[in-house]
Amino acid sequence: MDVKTTLPISEARKKIFDIAKDVQKPSHYYTLTEKGRPKVVMMSAEEFESWKETMEVLEEFPDLKKDIKEADRAIKSGEYKNWTTLEELLAKEGFQVADKSYKKYGVSGKNKTKRR
Repeated sequence: MDVKTTLPISEARKKIFDIAKDVQKPSHYYTLTEKGRPKVVMMSAEEFESWKETMEVLEEFPDLKKDIKEADRAIKSGEYKNWTTLEELLAKEGFQVADKSYKKYGVSGKNKTKRR
């Protein structure tokens, strides 16, 4: 639940430290007004970064809901098993892909030596 508080900027100036403390709570924010009109919104830096990241994701993937539905369908039908993997893409670009036959630490199992 979002907790929105609206204050005139002149009043907010007097309570700035209390406001700064209050906006640290999840979903708490303040709308500061000038002459009765909204002028600025104050929220925690953490929440601001979260909003910013969300906006960047939505810009990069404008049809995200549709893409998620398609991926869900592909997983249920097994179609995803035919998709190109990251390893395949990297190999096409000439990157060295780690040998996955020896999983621990990504070390190749070909050069193992025996201990005495």
